[in-house]
Amino acid sequence: MPSLIYIADPMCSWCYGFGPELAALLEGLPGMPIEIVVGGLRPYATKPMDASLKESLLEHWHKVADQTGLPFSYDGLSREGFIYNTEPACRAVVAARMLAPKASLFAFHEIQRAFYSEGQDVTQGKVLASIVVKALSESGFPTDEETFLTVWNSDAAITATRDDFLQAERWGVSGFPTLVLERDGQLDMVTAGYVSMPKLIDLLQEIVDKNQPQAGSPS
Repeated sequence: MPSLIYIADPMCSWCYGFGPELAALLEGLPGMPIEIVVGGLRPYATKPMDASLKESLLEHWHKVADQTGLPFSYDGLSREGFIYNTEPACRAVVAARMLAPKASLFAFHEIQRAFYSEGQDVTQGKVLASIVVKALSESGFPTDEETFLTVWNSDAAITATRDDFLQAERWGVSGFPTLVLERDGQLDMVTAGYVSMPKLIDLLQEIVDKNQPQAGSPS
């Protein structure tokens, strides 16, 4: 059965913008499996954000807001000493995937919403625990913050997150969001970057048409 692979980072603004488009696509493809591979936009950063990075991020955020109409809170970027390290949020998605694979995409989107529209500090474990536990519970997979934090802090989650980053590198993915169609082991790029849902449908149809046997050719 065909499936989608979504390579993204919850602290990537264009991935935030892409969220409603992907959700709309999946509504039109009921039962389509989707796997999240966290890409690692700015993993393992250790230095507080400087003025240059803040300016660059704000530029992207304003562009996403203008194109998508999604709400943004800029409080997070004004936090004193904020370190824009995306590994903790990525690892939270991996922990959600380990606890409840079917709810991991919703958890991913909830982390995005908390960061971008509410200005929450999603580099902190307790903040991530609150977000993800609520998301899993709303998806029918109740858990508690202690269980989440145990998984989030585990060597298994740390290693799995790093493995996701390395897999994205092996695939040559250098930007997010990236969406890939997988069929019988064959991978086809749907999009590398933000596109609207109607465009996603067109891109998927192009892939399907390209791989259809030509009339009169052996199948």
